[in-house]
Amino acid sequence: MLTPAPVGDRARLDDIVARIERLPISTWHVKARVVIGTATFFDAFDALAIAFVLPVLAPLWKLSSPQIGLMISVGYLGQLVGALAFGWLAQRHGRVKAMIWAVLLFATMSLACAFAWSYESLLVFRTLQGLGLGGEVPIAAVYISEIAKAKGRGRFVLLYEVIFPVGLVASGLLGRWIVPHLGWHYMFLIGAIPAILVVFMQRILPESPRWLATRGRLDEAEQALAYIERATEKATGAPLPPPGPVAASHDKPASWSDLFGPRYLRRTLVVWTIWFSAYLITYGLTVWLPTIYRTVFNLPLADALQYGLITQVVGLCGTLTCALSIDRLGRRPWFALAFAGAATALCALWLIGAGTPVRVLVLVSTAFFFSSVLSIGVYLYTPELYPTRARAIAVSTATAWLRFASMIGPSIVGAMIGIGLEAVFLAFGLVAALAAVITAVFAIETKGRVLEEISP
Repeated sequence: MLTPAPVGDRARLDDIVARIERLPISTWHVKARVVIGTATFFDAFDALAIAFVLPVLAPLWKLSSPQIGLMISVGYLGQLVGALAFGWLAQRHGRVKAMIWAVLLFATMSLACAFAWSYESLLVFRTLQGLGLGGEVPIAAVYISEIAKAKGRGRFVLLYEVIFPVGLVASGLLGRWIVPHLGWHYMFLIGAIPAILVVFMQRILPESPRWLATRGRLDEAEQALAYIERATEKATGAPLPPPGPVAASHDKPASWSDLFGPRYLRRTLVVWTIWFSAYLITYGLTVWLPTIYRTVFNLPLADALQYGLITQVVGLCGTLTCALSIDRLGRRPWFALAFAGAATALCALWLIGAGTPVRVLVLVSTAFFFSSVLSIGVYLYTPELYPTRARAIAVSTATAWLRFASMIGPSIVGAMIGIGLEAVFLAFGLVAALAAVITAVFAIETKGRVLEEISP
């Protein structure tokens, strides 16, 4: 639980928010996004590396379909626990510290994965690595949101978030060459690189002024904000505009009512639905795709990996489209449209059949275009729905549904694949259709509004 700012200091808290809202985007903001984005890049790389390693390990270690599903899912079990644990750490000890700890953990465990000697050892290392992978991304999204002003926040945050699907594509590009030529171990060796980033994170990133202020550490908040203001003035070569009026900040501690109270319960249920549905589709299908192409359609390894890569590139196009248009179109319309588009493509595969790998490639890639919009957009949307005093734990709790969906999605595919691919696609298509209705009816719009106005 958070301690409220001392009585009489609410004006200082409001002043800090107003000063953040007047900041133009500068090279300091770009540097912050690059440093955090590089960590997020490797988070995505490590998360998907297993998809390009398994087509080799499956015959090498004689793995069954349930074992493959467990190997995929166990990493997401670790991410589920990590999301909750690091959300609590970020709310209690700060956003920057929590990000650094998460990066060190997943980079170290990636190195351990490279030296795995058996199915069981890799299973353990992937679980531990998942703790860091699950913790870094949601806390990074919270930090980026808290240093952004309301106007253009969607574009600002999502152009950072695009680095995650870029990491997925890079994992595909490198995996397609590295795994056949150098061996599966090298995918995990590359994943250990971000440990070096910790030095830059400590030097460049001050703690979130919004978080410091809500903890009652107003002097530290003003020091952190003054650092950002000096860097911004130096970059722009012009004095900053005067602060404007902002919504009054509420001076009270965090509580469960910030997630489940009268104002927030509907938001929580809707955003949990978005997280669960989007990532059930995203990871339930795409992590399995190279193995499906290899085992169901008997494609050569290189072709199976290339087909998986094509899907990732299409998903990247979806995220870029979302990033450039979400401030104009809005969160709710984009999300409802994306769920409907994914549902249409997946149900079409059930209706016309998944008889050829090319047909699967085209329609699953279409579905992935839309699910990628959701996968990136919900990282922007969720921090907007909750007050600073509870934002980190709220976002991390929401992303726990991502991890839960990512954990059971591959297992569902493993269990249903014997029935037929059409049944798998129908199941995921129905999930997307239901989520489209829920989002269109119950989601609130947040574009262009100050965080403290949306969530007092």
